[in-house]
Order: sequence, then structure tokens, then C-alpha cells
Amino acid sequence: MRILEREPERELFCDLGGPWISRGEFVTRTERCANAMWARGLRRGDRVIMSAPASIGLIVHYVAALRLGLVVVPMNTAYTRSEVSHVVKDVKPSGAIVDSAERAEWISDAVSIPGFFSAFAGPGADLPPPKSDLAVFFAQDEYREEDIKEVVLDQLELDAPAIIAYTSGTTGRPKGAILTHGNLLASAKSLNLAWRWREEDRLVLALPLFHMHGLGVGVNGTLCSGSSAVLLDKFEPATVLKAVTDYSASMFFGVPTMYQRFLDESSLEGLGSLRLMVSGSAPLSKEVHRRIEERTGMAVLERYGTTESLINISNPYDFERIAGKVGFPLPGVEVILSGENSELFISGPTVFKGYLNDAGATSDVFPGGDRWFATGDIAQVDERGYISIVGRLKDLIITGGYNVYPKEVEEALRSHAAVLDAAVVGMESETWGEEVVAFVIKRSDVSERELIRHSSESLANFKRPKKILFVNEFPRNALGKVVSSELRRIGTPTQGS
Repeated sequence: MRILEREPERELFCDLGGPWISRGEFVTRTERCANAMWARGLRRGDRVIMSAPASIGLIVHYVAALRLGLVVVPMNTAYTRSEVSHVVKDVKPSGAIVDSAERAEWISDAVSIPGFFSAFAGPGADLPPPKSDLAVFFAQDEYREEDIKEVVLDQLELDAPAIIAYTSGTTGRPKGAILTHGNLLASAKSLNLAWRWREEDRLVLALPLFHMHGLGVGVNGTLCSGSSAVLLDKFEPATVLKAVTDYSASMFFGVPTMYQRFLDESSLEGLGSLRLMVSGSAPLSKEVHRRIEERTGMAVLERYGTTESLINISNPYDFERIAGKVGFPLPGVEVILSGENSELFISGPTVFKGYLNDAGATSDVFPGGDRWFATGDIAQVDERGYISIVGRLKDLIITGGYNVYPKEVEEALRSHAAVLDAAVVGMESETWGEEVVAFVIKRSDVSERELIRHSSESLANFKRPKKILFVNEFPRNALGKVVSSELRRIGTPTQGS
């Protein structure tokens, strides 16, 4: 917190259209909030679920929890009751930071321990209390000066757990990755250095704070650099473009679906006033990368990271940013490609401790018993040292004994003028073991035959789609990653069809 204690009147965060909170006020509010948490019985090591839209209040509660030594568990605000239950039963929380009584009730219902919850904290008295004994805090709550007690803050070791971040769960049940204070600090500091992140910067942050892209990069990076950020509780292209102008912003971080949506905006050129646009969490297509650069004069900086190891690899800030490449290892990060399929392994201070309640899954991703994390991603390195991610081991299609990487087929299809987007999966085949099946969103009318012919111009026969299905949209998780299991379900003929 030392950087925030300098120039305490300096602006730090604001909700879109609302007043700024200064550094000094933010520090004070986190102290009051931490003391309120202590007064409700929360102690170092207790786990606190955090599930609410982005706001200053949410970040105050998040930082207060970390300062007190609590372990924050970000949870997707779109989770269903069943998904909430999975996380709650896994982490056994002592508290929750939410924005609605319904979400608090879902958490309560997921816990079978009698007397586990208690009444609501703070001034949310107009909301009905949850049934039982969890210490519940509303993100919009503020705490009075008289609530402050003599509670020791900021006394955490670097290897102390800070966050349990759940994987995106595109192939199965999410797992809780235990990230330490040292992991968070190392990641934020390396990005401050690599992206020339300075106190003068202002970020437009439209990413959700239940994921490490928004929380670990956007919020933590802002706090560590001492810069400022404008918070949006949801992404709308026109709103972001207006915020960039109104707040004289210098940076925007997004996911590929956001950049795709920007292309429909007539005023997209306004992003050209930024000094940095970053894309991550899923691959950005070369076509979108090219069109964004044509219209803004700026190349999007792509980077790579995982829930378990935060951000590890980035295109350079000062040199060429190549579409389809994720760049070079960040300071302090080591990478190797291993095995027949060139799986990417990562080592460094950002790598997590392991999965909560899952020693088997932890040993699977540390196969050598050391600190080399097996990402499950297949990578390549070109002659200049740029790294590219060509696929996932789990998504690798093996057809007739040949390996096919979905990303390569997707790029071939996207190069057709009539294709807006493409996603490729392997489907079970008696003849080939698996066959290549493509799902395509059309920009204009085109036939399956034409797209297969077009793909033959750049792909060997075994890589070409055996079938193309046209859809209006892809099933995606909250960060824009296509959910392959859902595509396979869509592509599987129903009985009798």
C-alpha cells in the first residue's frame, strides 16, 4: 500500500459516470472494511467468496480481505445455483461479498453445516437476511470511522494464499487454483515493467472481476503501478469508446470477442488515442488483429496466461506485435516445450501452489514433481523467438493417425470473406477415429462445399473439415472461450435424425 500513501489526493478508481475515489480515501475505506470483517469474526486464512459486478465497492472489499489475510474466492456472477453449489462445497467459505440477497441465499443453501451463516453486515438492512450464519458483506456497503479497531493489517508472507481462482471449466468441472500474495505481486510487477505501466496511465476496465484477467491484471496492475482506472460493470463497445475519450484513457484490456464487436462501431478509430490495447484469455484471430490495426493505427498486443500461472508471455511493447503470436516470456518467467506434441511448461514466481482439495490434479500438472507447470497448451517458437499457441492437448484432433490443430483450420476458414468466425472440434468417427468438424458463423452467404474448397488451398487433405455446420453463435464461457464440449453436443446427431 506504500505507493498509494504517496500523493493521497491523487485519483485512483471511479465507477463510470461517478466520482473518483482518491488513493488516500481508498486506503482508509479498506482499513474500515477490514475491521468490519474482523468484527464479524473473520480471521486470517478464512475463505471469502466474492461475486458481484465491477465497482469501487467491490475492489475495496477485495483489498480489505487481502490486507486482513483472508483468502478471496472470485465467483462468476453468471453461475447457476448448481455451479455456485460446486464452488461453495469445495471452498467451505466463512464469508461472502455479494451484490444481492439471492446470491447470498444460494451460497447459504449450498452449505449443509447447521448454523453456518449469520445476519447481514453493514447498512443493507432493507434486504432480507440469509437463512444462516455466513458473514455476508454487500459490495455497495461502506463502514464508519468508529468501526475501526486495532486490527493488524498487511502482515502476510509472500507464500501465504491470497486467492483461490477457479478455472474456466471449458472441458469439465472447474478446479480451484491456489494463488499466493507472491504470485499476484510478481505478475503485476512484471506487467508494469513489460507494458511500461506508469502512474500517469488510465485504464478503461470493462472486464469482469471474477476472472484473473480483470482482477489479477486490471485491478492488481493498477494498484501496483499507482495509476488509475475507470470501472465498467459490463462491456458495451460504444460505452468503452466514449469512456476512452471522456476520461482521456491510455489503455484498454479486452478479450477477442470484445475486439470483434468493436469492428461494428463507426467510431472505432477513437481507440487510436490509446497507447496500449491488450487482448488475452483466448486467441485473437489474425483477421480481427489486422482490421483493428487498419482502423486505429495501433497493433493489439496479444499475451498469454493461465488461471494457474497468471500472465507469463507477451508480445513486446516496443517492437513488432505479430498476429497469431503471444510473444516472449515476461521477466522472471522460464518456458520449455516438451514431449512429442511440444507442450508448453512454465516456471517462475507466478506459478500457483496447487489445486484445492485435488492432489491428483496437482500432481498431473507438475509431472516432474518440481515447479514446472504443464499448461496443457501446445506451442511453437519461430526463428525470431516468438511463441505461438497452436492448440490444447485435450483439443488436439487425431484423424487417421495424423495430428490436426483446430486453430490452424479455424484460421484457414476465417480467411474467406464470407466467414465471420470459425470454431473446429474433433468428432468421433468409426473410419478415422476422429474427424475434423467446423462450426462457422457467416458474414455473407456461402456454401459448405465452397468453404471446404477454400480450405484446400492452404490445408493438407487430412486437415480439411469433413463437415461444416453453420450456426448463429458459439457457446462461450464468460471470458469468450468457445466451449468445445458444447459444440460437440450441437454437432452430434440426435437419435432418429
